[in-house]
Parts: sequence; structure tokens; C-alpha cells
Amino acid sequence: MNNKNFTYKKSGVNIKAADKFVNFISSVSSKKRGKKKFSNIGGFGSISNIPNNIKQPQIVACTDGVGTKIEIANSLNKFDTIGIDLVAMSVNDLIVQGAKPLLFLDYISINKINLIKLKSIIKGIVKGCKLSDCELVGGETAEMPGTYSKGKFDIAGFAVGIVGKNKILNKNKIKKNNLILAIPSSGLHSNGFSLVRYLINKKKININKNKFLKSELLKPTKIYVKEIINIISKNLINGCANITGGGLADNIKRIIPDNMVADIDLNKIKTLKIFNWLKKNGISENEMLKTFNCGVGFCLIINKKNLKKVQSYFPKDYKPYVIGKIINGKNKVKLNGSINWNK
Repeated sequence: MNNKNFTYKKSGVNIKAADKFVNFISSVSSKKRGKKKFSNIGGFGSISNIPNNIKQPQIVACTDGVGTKIEIANSLNKFDTIGIDLVAMSVNDLIVQGAKPLLFLDYISINKINLIKLKSIIKGIVKGCKLSDCELVGGETAEMPGTYSKGKFDIAGFAVGIVGKNKILNKNKIKKNNLILAIPSSGLHSNGFSLVRYLINKKKININKNKFLKSELLKPTKIYVKEIINIISKNLINGCANITGGGLADNIKRIIPDNMVADIDLNKIKTLKIFNWLKKNGISENEMLKTFNCGVGFCLIINKKNLKKVQSYFPKDYKPYVIGKIINGKNKVKLNGSINWNK
């Protein structure tokens, strides 16, 4: 893809600080491409070419944020990973449709421009785009005193992808006896942080002094783009689901055809220490499954014969493994057994 036009706008009262920040974005974005700084910073829109090697191209668009994970970032005064989360939350949704991410834009609204904080966030966004093999083509930074209290901010991301009409993943490709694979998550990703923060406050935990939580809570969301796009190009999967808010059952339900059921064995799930910690600190299993990914960041539905080929595309830490299969029935999802939280 050839990006003709990069745009990054700012609005608010601190124009001098905003200009410095926009110049910084121009610098880090162009450095990524080995080009000179963009000449149209501050323009009204970005113009990009559509790849010409895709038959009957279909546009897919997604938007998301990182929720109250930003409050953890504020508490720890660490902002270099939530930009990766921001990209991940949108691009991991794009690939569920079979689309390759092309473009990403961000929106940052803040009480008062803090260059150190904003630069750190943008560096994470640039890294997330690199991991997704897509381009950061623009965004908006808004200084909004009176809307946000001191030190507070929010971020949102917008991603556009493209897929050939014959490569779109839809429910019709999912058949009886297909295997359901779990791809491990990197941790909490960007969901469930209101409940996490409630628990931390209830137990009066100082996360700055808790080595385990300090290292776990801001782990960036795993970006699955490169692996999934590779196996889609080889026609190795019939469907997939990004496991975000709502947990395993609610998300996989969205891709299951009528009169079929995702029959999942919870005993097979390989959970992570952070989820074990949450469970041991008073969150019920039902709440865990409804709120968190519990160690399953992404699901694949494949033909049994393709299992080893699919696994070969993933690194050791994210190797997919079987947690169930597709059967006939109603209600779309059936959860059997329970997760072993002591693994």
C-alpha cells in the first residue's frame, strides 16, 4: 500500500504544545517508513491506495478503545504499551472477517497536553501498527479541560482492512466435527479492568508495590494478525473469534451457524497466573468466564486434517491447541467441565 497522505489534527487551547506533539508524530511515523517527514500534517484527511492484487476487494472497518486499562496506566505512570493495546483491539477484530489491516487512525482526548505521556502512547501505537503490518495514517488529539479531570485521558482507535470476496470468513464454512482451537492470550488484554480495579480497591492493594501485578496488568494485548493472515491465505481455517469482552462463550457464539454448537471442554484450557490470582481473590468461575479471556485470546475453527499445519505457523508461546469441536444442536455454545485454576 502506498500512503499518499498522512494527517494528524489537533484541537484545544495549548497550540504550541499541540504543534510539538504533531511534529513528533510526523517524525516517528516517517522514521518507520524510512521517508522524510510528511508535508501535510494538519490536513483534513489521509489518502491511500487500495492494493491492486486483491480480487473483488471488500472493505472492513473496526473501532475500539482500551477501556479502563488506561486507569492502570495512570496509576503506574506507564504509557508505552497501551498504544499496542489500542491497535490490537481493532486489528484482531478485522482478521476475524479474513481482512488484512491496511490503515489505522487514533483519537486521543486529554485534560491537558502532556508531551511525555502522549509521546509514549504514540510510540506504542506505532509499534502496534508495525506488529500488524499496517500504516498509521492519521489521528486527532483533543485537549479538553473541563471534560476530563487532571491527568485523565481517553484513547480510541480506528482500523480499516481489506479482503477478497472469496476469502471472507463466514459461518457457512463451519461444519460438523470441525475442531475448535484456543490460541493463548498474553494476559488480560484490554477487558475486565473495571472488575480488576474494583478488586484492587476492595483489597486495598498498592499495585506500585506489588511486583506481580505491576508486571501483569499492563502486558500488551497479543496481536494475532500475521499468523492469522498467513493461515487464511493457505485456506487452513473455516472461522475464528477474537475473545474480548464477554469472554469465550459470548464471542465464539457470534460465529457459530444455526443448528450447530461449539462443544468446549473447559478442562483443556491452559490458563495464566493472572487469572489464577483473580480467581483466588474472590471472583466466581461464572464471572471469570463472562468477563475475562481466561488464557484464550483467540479461537480458530478448522478441519481436523489441518491441525498440524495450522500449529506450525505459530511460535511456541502461542501454539494453538484443541479445546473442543463443532456438533449439531442448539444454543450455539456448550461449556463442559471447569478450568483448572491451579495449573
